[in-house]
Amino acid sequence: MKAVVTTATGAPDVLRLTATERPAPLPTEVLVKVAAAGVNPVDWKIRAGVFPPGALGTPPFVQGWDVAGVVESGPRVTRFQPGDEVFGLIGFPRPGGAYAEYVTAPARQFARKPGGLSFEEAAALPLAGLTAWQTLVETAHIKAGDRVLVTAAAGGVGHLAAQIARAHDAEVTGTARAAKHGFLRETGVEYPVDYTTGPLHHRVTGQDVVLDLLGGDHSFELARTLRPGGLLITVIGHVSPELATHAASLGVRVTGFLVEPDHAGLEELARLVTAGRLKVHVDQVFPLADAAKAHEYGETGRTTGKIVLVP
Repeated sequence: MKAVVTTATGAPDVLRLTATERPAPLPTEVLVKVAAAGVNPVDWKIRAGVFPPGALGTPPFVQGWDVAGVVESGPRVTRFQPGDEVFGLIGFPRPGGAYAEYVTAPARQFARKPGGLSFEEAAALPLAGLTAWQTLVETAHIKAGDRVLVTAAAGGVGHLAAQIARAHDAEVTGTARAAKHGFLRETGVEYPVDYTTGPLHHRVTGQDVVLDLLGGDHSFELARTLRPGGLLITVIGHVSPELATHAASLGVRVTGFLVEPDHAGLEELARLVTAGRLKVHVDQVFPLADAAKAHEYGETGRTTGKIVLVP
């Protein structure tokens, strides 16, 4: 089969389309013919060698964790049959190998693809959608009337998080440049805020939950937007002692987060899709051979929704 191999850490041109051996499924795994693979910010950070260090070992390796495709085989698997259309977050944070024509992974890391979702949309959903679901629903336990701030709300995780929060009848504030505020409103953001026009905590206060998709120094400001006892969830890096101390001084809570593969969460996302409560926005689709261009585009930081590769 063909796969995009990260031959070294560095610029996007280290990504090379290469002939590799097709994987064989172990018992309880499925072999999936890939129809589309999602591209996430963590991918180009790993490729560049900056985050997370050593996550996939030493190059060469095949990147990618988001996949949608068709089951070809699955020894001792009862969840799926050959021909089933599936999507999943595979292997994370260990190697997933989704930038390829075929993948293998445990059957319980997949769910059935909703009929109304294209393969490209389905491949864009798992990592970002599970991040949004696991932070807001399973960590923060959001409920009707909660005030939720989603940063980078036009991005891959952000646009899904806003919709999930609205599906739970929360009040959603989202940050993005003014040019993307129309898109934010389409995803259910009631209060779009332009993060370029001054300190955020001067305009946004009293939040119950903040989903921090920015990290770094931004986290310190975001903590100031919370009500006493409110929760800041940061998915970028770890909670530093300095941030923990800062949050405590404000009387708010803070936690780090790392997404996990979970077929039950994928099934919840699929139910929202089927109910018309969740739409996946695919910004650009690139051929597998153009993975380097996909990374270059992603690194501009100006994507709306997700980037996808197709074999």
